Amino acid sequence: MLRHALGVLGVLAAGVLLAVSAAMNWSFGFQLGRTAFDGQIYGAASVAADCMKALVPFFFFAAIRNRMWSQAVASAVVMVVVTAFSLTSALGHAALNRADTSGKRTHEAQSHKDLRTDLDRDRAQLAGIPQHRPSGAVQSELDGLKVKREWGWTAGCTDIKSKGNRDYCQQIHSLLSELASAQQAAALDARIAENQAKLAQFQAGAHGAQADPQAAVLAKLASSFGPSIKVEDVQMAMTIFIALLLEVGSSLGMYIAFSQWRLDERMAPAAPAMATLASSASQPVTIEASAPVLPAAVQPRVRISANDNKSLPAVASKLVAPENDVQLFYKERIETQDGSSLTATALYEDYCEWCEELKKEPLALPTFGREFGELGVQKAKIAGRVRYIGIGLKSGMEHEEVSKSPVQDVKAA
Repeated sequence: MLRHALGVLGVLAAGVLLAVSAAMNWSFGFQLGRTAFDGQIYGAASVAADCMKALVPFFFFAAIRNRMWSQAVASAVVMVVVTAFSLTSALGHAALNRADTSGKRTHEAQSHKDLRTDLDRDRAQLAGIPQHRPSGAVQSELDGLKVKREWGWTAGCTDIKSKGNRDYCQQIHSLLSELASAQQAAALDARIAENQAKLAQFQAGAHGAQADPQAAVLAKLASSFGPSIKVEDVQMAMTIFIALLLEVGSSLGMYIAFSQWRLDERMAPAAPAMATLASSASQPVTIEASAPVLPAAVQPRVRISANDNKSLPAVASKLVAPENDVQLFYKERIETQDGSSLTATALYEDYCEWCEELKKEPLALPTFGREFGELGVQKAKIAGRVRYIGIGLKSGMEHEEVSKSPVQDVKAA
């Protein structure tokens, strides 16, 4: 259960990385086209290359396991090409994104600084304005003086002929000065309120001195080991690291996640290669009795087509399987039983008991499953469990009889 849960979580995580990498490839490929249609073509090709990057590890390791070297070389070439292309697009996208983010922070910091400067200047100017009454009160008093006869006698305080007229115009000029101060103060108050509202819209920390705080902190930490490391160097390293994270995770993530279900195991492998010993009267052949005699179910089958004109040899060849622990275990513990089946877990547990009795080191479960599968036993997945069809475990008495049977050398003349 835990294995399946880990597999599902791994597939989900790898799928997210693959989706992000494919989106980056689409964005990069779309920018290569001169027109929108060309961009869609390049984008689709880029996404296909990214998906191929996630599938190639399955083909590559399967070809190596099956010793298909030409397919392995072809898979390796495709892997290098698609990974390199995807890596370049991821690097470009990450670099542009970091540059845009840093530029935005720089612009915000400069705008914040300019607003703070304007706000301080307006406040200083407001503090330097002489004391005054509200502009409405000053304007009302000024309008009251302008309705007097002196306003007309002096032609709007432009033609002063007596001391009384001079005093009257002095009041007018004083009120005009106070009115100008009141109006200037009102304008400064409005600007101060507007700048304060703009400053409130900035995010917290927008006034920071660093355009890239993460790179600045990492550069400061790295300066303890390398004084010559700059913020630009850290930004480059972070860009490369993000691109590698996406490419490695999206290319090998699926292969690692699906390994929890061991999809690479062959369900019906061919029988192992047999050494052919021809019967000859002139050359004796020694056959040890300890060599395992495999059941008919695991013997290689020879197919003869209807139009095969080759004649069979007069003397049949004898096939002897290479002896190993898995085949010895098959000989001593397993018997063919029609209609029966064994789970892979029960088979492996019995194999471990057999190894313990003979003081042997048991193979790992994947290795044992692969070598046992090479014996040609039919395998199927029933109700979520892997079962071997047509075989069963021998009884405990048969185990003892087989283990105690003497080893004899039979020599053929």
